[in-house]
Amino acid sequence: MNDSIFTRDRLINLALIITTMWFIWFAQHFFDEYTIRIMNNVAIFIILAVSYNLINGITGQFSLEPNGFIAIGAYVTAILTVDADGMLYQYDIEDPYPWVLALQANFGWALFFSGTISALLALSLAFPVFRVRGDYLAIVTLGFGFIIRILAINSPEITNGSLGINDIPEASNLYWTGGLAICAVLAILNIIYSKFGRAMKAVRDDEDAATAMGINTFKIKTMAFTTSAFFEGVGGGLLAALLTSISPDLFTFFLTFQLLIIIVLGGLGSTTGAILGTIFVMAGLEYMRFLDEPMNLLGFETEAMPGMRMVVFSLILIFVMLFAREGLMGKKELKDLFKKKKANK
Repeated sequence: MNDSIFTRDRLINLALIITTMWFIWFAQHFFDEYTIRIMNNVAIFIILAVSYNLINGITGQFSLEPNGFIAIGAYVTAILTVDADGMLYQYDIEDPYPWVLALQANFGWALFFSGTISALLALSLAFPVFRVRGDYLAIVTLGFGFIIRILAINSPEITNGSLGINDIPEASNLYWTGGLAICAVLAILNIIYSKFGRAMKAVRDDEDAATAMGINTFKIKTMAFTTSAFFEGVGGGLLAALLTSISPDLFTFFLTFQLLIIIVLGGLGSTTGAILGTIFVMAGLEYMRFLDEPMNLLGFETEAMPGMRMVVFSLILIFVMLFAREGLMGKKELKDLFKKKKANK
């Protein structure tokens, strides 16, 4: 019986992957440029949301660091993909270091190095960061995000300072963003359903009890933190290659806050919820732009109302959180809904 259920779950997952891959191919060839750009943005934020949910939702560590790791990934990809002549042309504050000019890699390797450098930095940060818990952990990781942004501003020989890096090759397409989003989701889900994922949930539910049961909580939190940082670095690299221009102003705390809204809306602890929350927030906000423009309501012409979409979106968020206190999915995944329906029958 267990074998048949396992096979059914694997077949459902395989069908979802194949359907998603087919949809990515279809969209890349037949959708208009505006829709493709929105889908690219959604796919990148899915990577960021599911990875952030691993440390914040699954492991229960209130971390506010994503903007820092995303910034690192974006700058690493930019430096590795912009050619030396392009850097010399646009670095106006200070000339770039010779070793910065010498760093070159194709887009795939640039993304790998973006994730790896972010993960290594997370590994080194884990030792001081996880000496504290709760609100103190949030403050420490929040400070890390500010430090990375200040370093980007005050290191013009590497990052071009406050001017940022422009003319980044536009390499992000749906094959890259969508493909890596699938990889990120599969990797995160495999971790969640492994013994490490069960240990992460134990740390979230009661860290002291997990320690008493023999779980190395520092190791588990470090693993979640490092994995999350790797995918956030990759997402930052994809974002840089999509926007083709980055600056320190792009990586403020608002970026972290946006991801926090997404995972809370979807349901802390649910990867499916993180995906749904990303689609709702990123695509929903984009398609609500008509609310900022002049409209014809029942024959009455209204003037343009910039910011109206944010008002409406905020009201929708309030309504959802009033009636779904744990988010859209709570801690459930998609397969849990299928099992519930089967049990009801």
